[in-house]
Amino acid sequence: MADALDRHAAETIQAGSKSFATAAKLFDPATRRSVMMLYAWCRHCDDVIDEQHLGMPSHGEGSTDSSEQRMAELRRMTRQAYAGEPMQSPPFAAFQQVALQHRLPECYPLAHLEGFAMDVQERRYDTIDDTLSYCYHVAGVVGIMMAWIMGVEDDATLDRACDLGLAFQLTNIARDIVDDAKVGRCYLPRTWLNEAGIPPNEIADPRHRGALANLAARLIDLAEPYYQSARGGFGALPPRSAWAIATAHGVYREIGIEVEARGAKAWDQRVSTSKADKLRLLVKGLGQTVASRWQTPASRPESLWQRPD
Repeated sequence: MADALDRHAAETIQAGSKSFATAAKLFDPATRRSVMMLYAWCRHCDDVIDEQHLGMPSHGEGSTDSSEQRMAELRRMTRQAYAGEPMQSPPFAAFQQVALQHRLPECYPLAHLEGFAMDVQERRYDTIDDTLSYCYHVAGVVGIMMAWIMGVEDDATLDRACDLGLAFQLTNIARDIVDDAKVGRCYLPRTWLNEAGIPPNEIADPRHRGALANLAARLIDLAEPYYQSARGGFGALPPRSAWAIATAHGVYREIGIEVEARGAKAWDQRVSTSKADKLRLLVKGLGQTVASRWQTPASRPESLWQRPD
């Protein structure tokens, strides 16, 4: 069973996120296993809500359950995992091992599920604070859970881990604006869309590419102080974990930089990083890890969005 779970987790992260899969190879074996298992659960929950497989449309028979029913089932199984009940689903069996082994507070995975509930409820995001709240639930709290299983429990470092998750998600939103719009989702603040003169139901229209590029650049610029804050947490992580996270930090940040650089052409094809880029950022991440061993990080700016207690 353990070998099967390991294979499932490894295959999931490799297919679901090549960027994070590269960074995950840098963890020590035990941490890598826990990280991949947690990722497999997160990916599974996302796929269940979207009726996809590893982020892609599923070609099998879809569920007859409503999205609300699928959401309720994810919550139920998550609570069952914490209760120690036998898990038949590989993603939940993997999650159970991680959650119980690391004594991961139940509030964090349940908060993550609330992010998927926002999609189920077709939540509107009127202000940037609304968008950041969504980013917290789908990514910021994942950063917290990842840091926790790396041995971090102090609030100051968990704040930095949350900041990295927020930065990642802001980058993802900018990169995927058009793809999200095509399936009826929009995470851009309505106030921003109104200012840009883009009707919410016309986001994917090529006529708005120039104005949309300005909003994407605004998101990327907004992500930057969160990326900078996240670097302040590298020194609190075990060295190999710090190297992995520093590498992931560099890869996602570079995706955002490329989205901004492409302007109106940012959605002609999906932005990603090459193998050569990943190797360069891996080396850069090592340098940042070494430096973090003796640098005193700057205080976290009070202006940054603060995660819920």
